[in-house]
Amino acid sequence: MDLQENRERMRRGELYHAFVSDLTADRARCASACRRFNNAGDVSRRRSLELWKDIVGDTTPLPPASQDPAEDDKLLEKHPWIEPPIRMDYGYNVKVGEGAFINFDCVIIDTCLVTIGARTLLGPKVSLYSGTHPLDPAVRNGTEGPESGKEIHIGEDCWLAGNVIVLPGVTIGKGAVIGAGSVVTKLAARYLVGYFWTNYQVSTSSIFRFITTQRDPPNISSYLENFS
Repeated sequence: MDLQENRERMRRGELYHAFVSDLTADRARCASACRRFNNAGDVSRRRSLELWKDIVGDTTPLPPASQDPAEDDKLLEKHPWIEPPIRMDYGYNVKVGEGAFINFDCVIIDTCLVTIGARTLLGPKVSLYSGTHPLDPAVRNGTEGPESGKEIHIGEDCWLAGNVIVLPGVTIGKGAVIGAGSVVTKLAARYLVGYFWTNYQVSTSSIFRFITTQRDPPNISSYLENFS
């Protein structure tokens, strides 16, 4: 198969072969970029963002730097915040919105497009898997066989707690909260609060009321009004 057609098939979520020269090189590039980001140590916010943008292939320039470190950080406050280490396959299929936060040890298998909305929070060890394999072992055939995938879309203002796994083809609606350790296999509605297990979902209005009225501090509204 033509390499460009193979790449397009991957992008469309159709069967394709991952262990071909160009995609293998792309994964090696991303792995190197992730290592530079993960091993950077105590660097400035600007340098961390530069390394992050290299992972995802974002060539949009950052705003001109300020000589004052605090002022420079303020210039960058709307950009996503990523805690190392992180690991991805390709990087260029990942889009992260303004003010989003990705905590440490997250894994993104970005065979297909993975989008993370503005102000969304991912807890430690969250895994987003947009790639999958045939179920028939004769077709799967190790590294010689085809793979496929489906896009993952996480809306704005979501919170995925630690160790959440999101499987291929899932959309998580705006404002949803997914409990720690959940395995999300299907659509999560807007503003849903729940825990997921494979082929099973627990989500009720009583859970929503419990979380919003019992776990948020009673004075949270006045706190937010006075926060600056």
